Amino acid sequence: MANLARPPVAVSSDAFFFEKDKTSSILILGVGNYLMGDEGVGVHLIQEMARRTLPDYVDILDGGTGGFLLLNCFEAYRTVIFVDATMDGKEAGTINLIRPKFASDFPTALSVHDVGLKDMIEAVYLTNLHPDIHLFTISVEEITPMTVALSPKVAAAIPSAIDQILDLSGKLTTVHP
Repeated sequence: MANLARPPVAVSSDAFFFEKDKTSSILILGVGNYLMGDEGVGVHLIQEMARRTLPDYVDILDGGTGGFLLLNCFEAYRTVIFVDATMDGKEAGTINLIRPKFASDFPTALSVHDVGLKDMIEAVYLTNLHPDIHLFTISVEEITPMTVALSPKVAAAIPSAIDQILDLSGKLTTVHP
């Protein structure tokens, strides 16, 4: 039997944001285009997290290329951890943590979804919401249209990135009980 890629797992719906008080929860939000190879690493990471047992204070969301559609996340959560790909010239699979305060603090756009992401962050601050935002980036070397496969180095970075995200989440929970 051939080793087929698993289809994406539906993580939530619009009703998800109204199910419970999320002020003490941390949202892990993976963004990217699942159909563009390594550019979709944020979505792949969320799919991997969906297969794990996570702490009760962690919620995950496959944000895809949502842009402004994700704005309600910032109304519901005080802390949001983004995961996205970046083409920053570093070796593929390099993981970095950035504390963006403005849209200009986000890495250079890889595709159209980043324009929406940057605009959404500016809108968050214009609405007078002040969430604690953290951004994990995973370096990619190229984008391969019309494939869901990740390059070996980028795929190999996912477990380490998840460990770093969960470690940060645990530390943030003690800071923001």
